[in-house]
Amino acid sequence: MSETSSPPSGKHEDAPRIALFGGTFDPPHRGHLAIARAAANAFALDTILFAPAGIQPLKAGLTATPFADRLAMVELACAADPRFAASTLDAPQPDGRPNYTIDSLATLRGQNPQATLFSLAGADSFLTLRKWRSPERLLALTEWIVVSRPGFPLDRLDSLHLTPGQRSRIHLLETIHEEVSATYLRDLLAQNQYTNDLIPPAVAGYIRQHHLYSKR
Repeated sequence: MSETSSPPSGKHEDAPRIALFGGTFDPPHRGHLAIARAAANAFALDTILFAPAGIQPLKAGLTATPFADRLAMVELACAADPRFAASTLDAPQPDGRPNYTIDSLATLRGQNPQATLFSLAGADSFLTLRKWRSPERLLALTEWIVVSRPGFPLDRLDSLHLTPGQRSRIHLLETIHEEVSATYLRDLLAQNQYTNDLIPPAVAGYIRQHHLYSKR
């Protein structure tokens, strides 16, 4: 697997380098921004698309804050860096189906045929890749930046039984240790406790203005 000190080369020197960063972002917090910033710096990314998920297939039973609010919060959080942008690639499906990463990445590839594409994921999430829809196609469609998470040693990625070609498209980011939990943040917000050191001020202001999380 590639290391952060050796960014992968693109298809062409001038090809844009775009990463999809999916998740619930409920709410977006300091940890998300730290991960995105480190990935952008380590892999010379031009754009990181923060894409709140409408319905995550492996978390379909969990109640989430409405998509419109999560997207609005992501837009505010992305103002912190010109390389960050909010995306509706994972917006809720009209028929209520779950959002699949393979569909989002296929759409992104169609919109950016010349780009070098990456998908940014935490190690805990990436370790479940074999449960995702079309894992082999996912590994072929994009390069992966896998971020270390507490309790999920990166050497556990061997359990995915990757081929040498697949391993060469997975790049490890081991310099981030932001142990911010969205569940913990929601609990604090429900108790009206101070969170400005964990959540961007603009996002915290949006949460207060729209009375989010207070009734959880």
